[in-house]
Amino acid sequence: MDGTPLVEMRDMSISFGGIHAVDDASCALYPGEVVGLLGHNGAGKSTLIKILSGAYRRDAGTIVVDGTEAHIHNPRDAKAYGIETIYQTLALADNVDAAANLFLGRELLTSLGTLDDVAMEAATREVMGRLNPNFQRFKEPVRALSGGQRQSVAIARAIHFNARILIMDEPTAALGPQETQQVADLIKQLKAEGIGIFLISHDIHDVFDLADRVYVMKNGKMVGDARTSDVTKDEVLGMIILGKCPPGATPGPGAIREA
Repeated sequence: MDGTPLVEMRDMSISFGGIHAVDDASCALYPGEVVGLLGHNGAGKSTLIKILSGAYRRDAGTIVVDGTEAHIHNPRDAKAYGIETIYQTLALADNVDAAANLFLGRELLTSLGTLDDVAMEAATREVMGRLNPNFQRFKEPVRALSGGQRQSVAIARAIHFNARILIMDEPTAALGPQETQQVADLIKQLKAEGIGIFLISHDIHDVFDLADRVYVMKNGKMVGDARTSDVTKDEVLGMIILGKCPPGATPGPGAIREA
């Protein structure tokens, strides 16, 4: 792709107790792009992304944001670079409303030092209006919301605080078809705003519906990457299961070369 990636991870490695969880893996994400990260449990995809989010410290490799080397040692550092993670659990406070969740830990105060509920609700309505115009349940605790609406709140929290790189971990797990479509619509809106998204998923159909490109990992190594328009689902399954790169994919260090 042309232009400067939002983020590049180059030659990343991390070991736990002598086991190479990620071994010399590289990937890139461009503005307004959705990149799927695929692989079996234990393939290394979640570990790779946890290095980017600051949850793990890499043993080797370089992270580059907007063409400049980034120094990410913890989640606070990642947020400073505009990197936000939306975990499958969403990490929402169930007993309070959308605005309280949006500003959790970063509450706005009035000049008297009390919570500025009016300003927080106004900001929440503004960001939700951009993201999910149909959302109206601002006064209800988030436990009363559907799965798709809860995803909206978690994403709104990330982009309100200027996330440019979103990591979404299994965003449609345990959602029905209608809610899955809601999340797909949210992702399209984020793309239109130039936000880049890493999508971690076990669901190859999900990824093909949403992603522009996919990276496949196996045994900690990068098998390869491809545009979803250049490969079939069966070919990507072959990458996941066998480590074989089809003609439409770019092989990585973990690809099995055909004899």
